[in-house]
Amino acid sequence: MNLLELLRDRRLLAIVRGTDRHAAIRTVCALVAEGVDLVEVSLTGRDAPEVIAAARAELGPEALLGAGTVITAEDARTAREAGATFAVTPGLGAGLAEARRLELPTLAGALTPSEIIAALAAGASAIKIFPADSMGGPRYLKALRGPFPEVPLVPVGGVDAEAADGYLAGGATAVGVGSPLVGDAADGGDLDALRERARTYLRVAKGRAA
Repeated sequence: MNLLELLRDRRLLAIVRGTDRHAAIRTVCALVAEGVDLVEVSLTGRDAPEVIAAARAELGPEALLGAGTVITAEDARTAREAGATFAVTPGLGAGLAEARRLELPTLAGALTPSEIIAALAAGASAIKIFPADSMGGPRYLKALRGPFPEVPLVPVGGVDAEAADGYLAGGATAVGVGSPLVGDAADGGDLDALRERARTYLRVAKGRAA
């Protein structure tokens, strides 16, 4: 898969982290049904490898399912074995190196200019700016655009719909959204509310289509 092209096209990456396996599977499937079809399942969620495997079985081999919070080499191997077709890391390290060795396209976490340079050198497909909200939100992304005008940047962390619009307007390739989009759905909460939030984020993403 070409992760960078998918990020450029979808402009929205959903992040699912739940405490209930079955609810998390339902959440992934509901997001995809609404059109949010680029989905990361965080390995810190309960039974995350099983969630990825079950969602892939439900959605088919073409589903755009990744594994998030890939920190260690074992995490990368677990992600691949579960059926993830891309990896997302919170930072640099063994998880990124092993994901690349396994030829998993990787969205690598970085925050500072030095980390961005290191992530690119390690073979990341795109850079996850995390935690983006801790550095001033869209203003920080705009500042990074100076030295990195062509680097694909994906802000993650506290991205509500308003912030998503600001990031995309400021040149973000895509935004990664967890709890502001997923809410309590992956813990057994309201799927109808999830669907409504998904439609809101899709309107933002489509309104800022490149």
